[in-house]
Amino acid sequence: MAERKASRTAVLVCQGRAVADGRLAVGRFSDPIALELLTDSERELVATVRAGEMPSALGPRMEFELVAGTSEILAARTVTIDDAVRDRGNPQLVILGAGLDARAWRMKELADAAVFEVDQPASQQEKRERLGERTALAGAVHFVAVDFAKDSLGAALAAAGHDAAVPTTWIWEGVVPYLTPDQVAATVAVVGEHSASGSRLIVTYATHSRLNAFGRRAVQRLLTLTGRDNPLADEPFRSSWGPESLAKLLGRSGFDVTMDVDLLTAAQGLEMPIERTRFLGSGRIAVADTH
Repeated sequence: MAERKASRTAVLVCQGRAVADGRLAVGRFSDPIALELLTDSERELVATVRAGEMPSALGPRMEFELVAGTSEILAARTVTIDDAVRDRGNPQLVILGAGLDARAWRMKELADAAVFEVDQPASQQEKRERLGERTALAGAVHFVAVDFAKDSLGAALAAAGHDAAVPTTWIWEGVVPYLTPDQVAATVAVVGEHSASGSRLIVTYATHSRLNAFGRRAVQRLLTLTGRDNPLADEPFRSSWGPESLAKLLGRSGFDVTMDVDLLTAAQGLEMPIERTRFLGSGRIAVADTH
């Protein structure tokens, strides 16, 4: 992620959740807070996509497709992650790269949990401004601002009140592809060091796909050429993983993978009408528990 300015990808993800709310995986997915965290201009695109009003001009059409595809990814991804959080029911939840995640404000199951939202300072400050005085459903919310270029994640969590002796559920959603393999390994090591018995790590990642990489570059280039905002410009993909290589990495830090599923399979299990299967094909979710 770009370390010294707020993440535009976080806005794209929030728009995707706002589009999906009440439309995809109905009865399983719900995120009414997402729309509230967006600005008026950001909501205009959400309204267009929800209405199915495909623009004729190329630039707006690319924006439409990007947000529509993101909504399909986010519905399947969010349901799978939320189920894994509920299933473990740990008293601490750490969200790494929280962005505009609204779980602490929408999941009643977190009423007795302490939630630690970790993000780079600029993005976190923007989120807090967007939240305003909104009351969380979680038992407590701790904002942990971390500049990953110079700050220690473990020290920052400890200073915020995280107890490494208490079981923790970790959500690492939508971050791994933007990190180098060394950065991923270093973060997993810190998570392992701060995970008591009974802890769980939920991580999303991307497998290698030439087709998806080409499509991603094409969308970005068209957005730029047509003068539209490119939310992915400062966040290039830096790593991809296979289920075996990721499981090996997690195993070295004390985690056993109990589930690893691709997003397309997850979406099909929710009986979602998927129009853009290419957006889901290379994304995966792994759930791993401490030995």
